[in-house]
Amino acid sequence: MSKEYAEDKIREALRMHGGNIALARQQVMNWANDNARLLQGLTRPHLDGIVAYQVERVASGRAELEKRHPSAAAEPKPNENFGMDLLRAVAAADAAIFGQESSSNSGKRVSASKQHIEAIHKLAASRSKDDRKNR
Repeated sequence: MSKEYAEDKIREALRMHGGNIALARQQVMNWANDNARLLQGLTRPHLDGIVAYQVERVASGRAELEKRHPSAAAEPKPNENFGMDLLRAVAAADAAIFGQESSSNSGKRVSASKQHIEAIHKLAASRSKDDRKNR
């Protein structure tokens, strides 16, 4: 019931603001501050994850650390500039390509062993013999 109620209120906010999603979102947030039924309808699908996160946060001691050092938890670290790091990684010439990473990360092609080359030649020779038999 509360899910349908929340969806009805969202539709009402969209109609109220002529389909403008940003304004409708603000309207629903304002309504949710005063309307417990709407807030419950919006949060019920996510409540398990929210509770799990908060319990883990308190159990691990992070909640106490945040209380003792509130400015350290709120401020981003100096080297924490995800956008620039991502841009540098994309522009880098030696960047790893997904699925083609290697543990050595050398970028040099390693030649095949003599045993490997002989095995490939044997396979190719046997395939050509089989092809001649089937003709």
